[in-house]
This record gives sequence, C-alpha cells and structure tokens, in this order.
Amino acid sequence: MPSYEICYLNNDGSLAGKFAATCDTEMQAKILAHAMRLDSARGIEVWDGNDLIYRRPDELDRRIVARQ
Repeated sequence: MPSYEICYLNNDGSLAGKFAATCDTEMQAKILAHAMRLDSARGIEVWDGNDLIYRRPDELDRRIVARQ
C-alpha cells in the first residue's frame, strides 16, 4: 500500500497542516484529503513521494512551485 502526504494550504500558499496516510489507490487518498479538510484551509495537495498527484483548487498551480 502506498503512503501519501496530504497537505492543507492557507490563502497565501503556506502550509496550514499535513498528515501521512496509507491508501490503496490515489483516488482513496484524494477522497480522504477532502474528508479530513481543515475548515480554514484554502487548498489541498496530495503527494506520492515527490510526485504531486492532486491539487485543489487548480489556480494554486500559478502560486505554488512543486517540490524539487
């Protein structure tokens, strides 16, 4: 089972909170990310290692640089 890092972002793109989760599929990780979303969070990112597999909302792409 892959482990995913789920990150919640503030309006300015800074990290509001994060946790790691073990899920069978990317879809389960995405669903979990939404289910556990912080009320104050503006954005969600789901990472599989160094690979960003999901980001919401899409307009965050213009403000946040992916990890190296």
